[in-house]
Amino acid sequence: MQYMLLIYGDESARAHATKEQMGQMFAAYGAYTEAMKKAGVFKAGDPLEAASTATTVRVADGKTKVLNGPYIESKEQLGGYYLIEAPDLDSALSWAARCPGAQFGTMEVRPVRPMVLSNF
Repeated sequence: MQYMLLIYGDESARAHATKEQMGQMFAAYGAYTEAMKKAGVFKAGDPLEAASTATTVRVADGKTKVLNGPYIESKEQLGGYYLIEAPDLDSALSWAARCPGAQFGTMEVRPVRPMVLSNF
């Protein structure tokens, strides 16, 4: 089954990190990604641009509304994701706990439901 590992963290803390701290973080994510690839669970993963670059789209009463920036304010912002293939939720949770982002923020693990028209 596929699971989405969503990585939430405080963007302002990352913005104030030193060059050395950023280098350590990139190395940790590189090692984590490589471990997932070697284990055969990695499907995809990327960091996201800052929440301030987000555009929110809503359709209400048939009219499209486009808003610049994130819709909600929160202490943690979605900063990236990994899509993995794991045999069960416990295995997916184990991979989430190993993510460098789990040390500084929050990991959300969600099963991916296959896109089938009958699901709607």
